Amino acid sequence: MGTSRPDGPTIRYVVNDTALEATDFLDLAQRVWPGDYESALADQALRRTLNVTAWRDETLVGCVRVLTDGYFFGTIPEIMVDPKYQRHGIGRALMERAWQACPTGLGFGVQAGNEPFFEKLGYVAQMAWYGRKKPRPTSQNGRTG
Repeated sequence: MGTSRPDGPTIRYVVNDTALEATDFLDLAQRVWPGDYESALADQALRRTLNVTAWRDETLVGCVRVLTDGYFFGTIPEIMVDPKYQRHGIGRALMERAWQACPTGLGFGVQAGNEPFFEKLGYVAQMAWYGRKKPRPTSQNGRTG
């Protein structure tokens, strides 16, 4: 389903985008969160989530991934919108589609400063998020899944 705004680009949205390729996802990730990512491991991660995507022609310009057990729990590991396409309603459209597609409620951590965006969408602060990071797995260290 496509949508456009008078001041923005025409965007095609895909809910549960099972055809999403790791290369497209990682191209977007590099524009949003530059880093050192492994395509094969990214592909494994994408197969474990419900992916809602936003495309401008053949370019992925936005993505939200939903991780859910289908009954008790749903969370969003990340939402990304290409910086060139921010403030065109793409993030809002992705989040609305993720909410509709997820069979459970959604809870997620929010980077400081982004709270107003999620509050405008009807999300409310509910609990503190705690995290403990590990180095990202690599195919060389054998921790692939």
